Amino acid sequence: MSGNTVKILFFGDITGRQGRTAVKSYVKSLEEKPDFIIANIENASHGFGLTKKNYEDLSSSGIDCFTSGNHIWDKKDIFEYIDSAEKLVRPINYPEGTKGEGCKVFEVNRHKIAVINALGRVFMPPIDSPWEVVARKIDEVKNNGIDSVFIDFHAEATAEKICFAKYLANKYNDSNSALIKAFVGTHTHVQTADEKVYNGMAYITDAGFCGADESVIGMEFSTSFKRLSTSIPERYEIAETPVACINGVEILIEGNFATHIKRINLLVDNSESEVNLEIGCK
Repeated sequence: MSGNTVKILFFGDITGRQGRTAVKSYVKSLEEKPDFIIANIENASHGFGLTKKNYEDLSSSGIDCFTSGNHIWDKKDIFEYIDSAEKLVRPINYPEGTKGEGCKVFEVNRHKIAVINALGRVFMPPIDSPWEVVARKIDEVKNNGIDSVFIDFHAEATAEKICFAKYLANKYNDSNSALIKAFVGTHTHVQTADEKVYNGMAYITDAGFCGADESVIGMEFSTSFKRLSTSIPERYEIAETPVACINGVEILIEGNFATHIKRINLLVDNSESEVNLEIGCK
């Protein structure tokens, strides 16, 4: 980072072993490291939840912060280590008293970034209102020397994501400065092509996912097909094909505003000893 410039790299939902392997290899291969790396990891352990082993493994790979979502509780050992997991942020709008933290502050070369994770409510399990909880937290931290707020909104409905992003950008950003520097959507595992800078805030409706490319959002086609075509409960199985996709965004903060957002949409072959980006962009 030079001066007041901060480069952030964000990875969409890391899904299973193939996603973990691809992201770790990609980070290792970067010739120029970003200033701050964030990844959503609610599906990192066999597609559902996050084990302590996988948390520690990803932590040692160079990722600075982890966001999550509604599947964060799927592995029971999460309750044993989430309070001591310094890099892990769980959705902020769970009821008061829930283990873990929904907002954490990270200092990147004297630039303080508050990372907030929140769940949507449309087509999602019942949860406290993100509109109220997130705004209350921003009001709480904005007078504590915070330079930027980064939000991962884990939600199903595109309309909810767009509306919530506009609400926050209009409430906290103006022509002089932007407190909300980034708002990224996660959860659908399908990357959208609507990246933009709105009122000083970098935005994308969904960053996509990192996992097996030949899959149904990271899961095996056969079990997904059986469940969706029959409506009979079927256990999803994680896809293990070697070619993985890496979805995410690069965000540039310059001074008081986010000025640039770029989508990442790559294919990598996990069977290769080194990351081979030559197999192409999707």
